Amino acid sequence: MDIKRNGSQPSTKGSTEYFTGTVRIDPLFQANNPARAVGAVVTFEPGSRTAWHTHPPGQILIVTSGCSLAQRWDGPIEQIRPSDVVWFSPSEKHWHGAAPITAMTHIAIQEQLDGKTVDWMKKVSDEQYQVAR
Repeated sequence: MDIKRNGSQPSTKGSTEYFTGTVRIDPLFQANNPARAVGAVVTFEPGSRTAWHTHPPGQILIVTSGCSLAQRWDGPIEQIRPSDVVWFSPSEKHWHGAAPITAMTHIAIQEQLDGKTVDWMKKVSDEQYQVAR
């Protein structure tokens, strides 16, 4: 058994290369061989969001507070609320983040494939995000 105590792992800021706005990432767990799943609690300030990206084996998001926005490529922007669970299929191009005036926190769970959990792409433009208003 391995217990990760609350506060025992440092928070990090979301990289400006992959996130717009203020984002804090609090790790929950890393994959222990042979397991591949990793998890984190991610908090987005109002208007903050990820860049477009994919997860080779897919991703699960569980919104715990606030109001989230998420969009898959060529799909509508969806509002996601606390206790909603979102599944992004393997390699499905998408972004997610907070609503324009409301912060949001979610638990993100994804698996590693060949040691990789995410493929980052271009940032979501302000014009793309403004559609959510």
